[in-house]
Amino acid sequence: MILFCLPYAGGSEVIFYKWKDFIEPTIDFQPIELKGRGRRKGEGVYENIEEAIEDVFNKIKDKIADNEYAIFGHSLGSILAFELYYKISKKGLRKPKHIFLSGCKDPSCEPMKEKVDDFPDEVFMDKLMELGGTPEELKKNKEVLALFLPVLKSDFKICETYMLTVREEKIKCDISLLSGEEDPNAPKDVKAWEQYGCGSIKAYNFQGNHFFINNNIERITEIINNTLVK
Repeated sequence: MILFCLPYAGGSEVIFYKWKDFIEPTIDFQPIELKGRGRRKGEGVYENIEEAIEDVFNKIKDKIADNEYAIFGHSLGSILAFELYYKISKKGLRKPKHIFLSGCKDPSCEPMKEKVDDFPDEVFMDKLMELGGTPEELKKNKEVLALFLPVLKSDFKICETYMLTVREEKIKCDISLLSGEEDPNAPKDVKAWEQYGCGSIKAYNFQGNHFFINNNIERITEIINNTLVK
């Protein structure tokens, strides 16, 4: 069983590294590095969600042909996981056994009216700090910020302009929804997800804001282990 993990806006595969000590050894744990960060910082940024989905698909397509797998995504990663399912289905490849959608709204929610990615850099960073999860040191380090801002703004543009393409096909694997109790992005009605999936849909709540995944590693990985190792 392979577990692919997709990070939030601005995040890299590094955000999942602490999970390695808690994930069951029978699970092949594979965080995905998105373009423009970490090992791929010299590759530019995504122009749109289609480009991001194509990139992630190309990274996993050979691995999923003969292996059971699951996908975990947080925030932007949830959008990518949701759309990736349909990309995989369209290509006629093996579908995931399970999808974990974390820190995400109902996909039919309207795009944000306030386009943060268009804000001047200083205002953009202030808005980002309000969400939590971003160290104050980043805002103060102008050199690092100059390298990091294009990735952040590209990721936020994807999130803010994302609109669901309505499909007749429902997601056929089971879904887990993970949400922070103080997260404005938490689904308001879990039952709304029933129109997108025909398998089991379970919801889990955690203490914390949008970045609750950083402070609830043991419980999240316990849910993953119990779900995938049976």
